[in-house]
Amino acid sequence: MFTGLVEGTGRVVNRLPSTGGTRLVVDAAGVAEGVRVGDSIAVNGCCLTVTSIDGVQFGFDLLAETEARTNLREVKPGAVVNLERALPANGRYGGHFVTGHIDATGAVRSWRQAGNDFELRIGIEPAHGIYLVPKGCIAVDGISLTVVDVARDEFSVWIIPHTRDVTALRQRSEGNLVNLEFDLLAKYTEKILSARVPADGGKASP
Repeated sequence: MFTGLVEGTGRVVNRLPSTGGTRLVVDAAGVAEGVRVGDSIAVNGCCLTVTSIDGVQFGFDLLAETEARTNLREVKPGAVVNLERALPANGRYGGHFVTGHIDATGAVRSWRQAGNDFELRIGIEPAHGIYLVPKGCIAVDGISLTVVDVARDEFSVWIIPHTRDVTALRQRSEGNLVNLEFDLLAKYTEKILSARVPADGGKASP
């Protein structure tokens, strides 16, 4: 479990073919303290298992499903990624419930400054709009953010200068993909309500 409060950024050192997928090597000096092989770290919001440690460089194995569903398929050596270690049982909870299970990617449509802050507008599949409400929660590349408005195929969030400066968002531009994790409660609610609809759509039997 994560909070969506990014602890720092790391830099991709290498990506190598591995059995069944890809080995991603990240310089994670900012979060290296206390990390052991087998620990979970959210990389751009995607929960990954540390499979090797060489100093402050961590190795992660990406399955085909992970690459297909996240923007990690596009990261190359030199790319900056967001990092967050799993929440300890005695930790302070400051964001929202983030599982690290990415639902989809969205494309940055606009990234503009407005006063001292920034507005980030992200395109989504229309079917995903059901999980978003104004003032609701969304994790973008693992960052816990508040939804501002929702349209048919996009939504927006406001970013304070601190968040832009200390996360990988500073490298994002129009057209770039970002990882999206929708609110867990919204997904369960949608599943429960859809399961209650009879197969015939509620029509009475003849």
